[in-house]
Amino acid sequence: MRYLTAGESHGPQLTTILEGLPAGMPLEATDINDELARRQKGHGRGRRMQIEKDTAEIVSGVRHGKTLGSPIALVVKNNDWKHWTKIMGIEAIEEGEEEEIKRKVTRARPGHADLNGAIKYGHRDMRNVLERSSARETTVRVAAGAVAKKLLSLVGIELVAHVIEIGGIKANVDSSLSTTELKERTESSPVRVADPNVEQEMMNAIDEAKKNGDSIGGVVEVIATGMPAGVGSYVHYDRKLDGKLAAAIMSINAFKGVEIGIGFEAARKPGSEVHDEILWDKERGYYRKTNRLGGFEGGMTTGMPIVVRGVMKPIPTLYKPLMSVDIETKEPFAASVERSDSCAVPAAAVVAEHVVAWELANALIEQFYSDRFETFADEINRQREYARDF
Repeated sequence: MRYLTAGESHGPQLTTILEGLPAGMPLEATDINDELARRQKGHGRGRRMQIEKDTAEIVSGVRHGKTLGSPIALVVKNNDWKHWTKIMGIEAIEEGEEEEIKRKVTRARPGHADLNGAIKYGHRDMRNVLERSSARETTVRVAAGAVAKKLLSLVGIELVAHVIEIGGIKANVDSSLSTTELKERTESSPVRVADPNVEQEMMNAIDEAKKNGDSIGGVVEVIATGMPAGVGSYVHYDRKLDGKLAAAIMSINAFKGVEIGIGFEAARKPGSEVHDEILWDKERGYYRKTNRLGGFEGGMTTGMPIVVRGVMKPIPTLYKPLMSVDIETKEPFAASVERSDSCAVPAAAVVAEHVVAWELANALIEQFYSDRFETFADEINRQREYARDF
């Protein structure tokens, strides 16, 4: 499977085209729109989320509630476009209107793509960069992931994402919680945390950062249950599924680190406290006594829950801006400010959940016959039985 996204933050719409979904898979707009609504929630979100009410329109690839096997096109309209029609217009600018219409950006914001993108593409107006590099693009990445998540749910694979740290405040999550229980707790939390003891503390930290014109980051975790063993590959570096998940997490705006299982903690422990002992019983087949390696060995799934974490840096758009340089005059200035969040970690957890969903679905599509959904689902069930009886 693959998908391509298009659109600018303040353009008329965001678009994604998905290719490789099997024919005959049930899919409706609500499957996508429920996930888009989750992305917009979270304590610390900015005014843009009050303007936009993201909904996706399926414009191709689905008929009468089922996929056709052909490319699926999804469109999410930007409500804020009506305020930017001249600034972001397609047509050439009339003589004399340039300064009034373009609202040129020449002051690069530290931590953003502005300056590097301008150098790469030769843009003297960095709005050409920031409009596309904006995290607004994750809207349609979530939409694409929602389709993948639907496919996974139909073959018995469930995902949940939650926040485990914001601004240095760490959650203590009960490891005995089921996926359903964890999901219930996080969906009712304004900061998507499963530990009620730190919820208010996290919200206070976000409010304090906003009051000071600052921002804070955090750590999110995605858990996937139900993946059959043996998905991925040890044969080639670029077919290792844990490597693909790491790349997917790092591709999310503002993410600067990723770990699977106990991750970096493994560097501080002996091997006897890192690797997972293998057990077997008649009902379950092979399983691991622990899950320190996060559901992976040798680039392949073990059948245990997949656990992936990502580190999100504080959002670089600050209302107490850092110093930068004007690319026209080379004079120092306080960086320009675009609308932003003081903390987007709760929303980023939802984005992480959906990029993980896409990679897991893609790995299954690559490994099993996938022209027809019914056959695809049967093959995955046969793989589970094969692994159990091996």
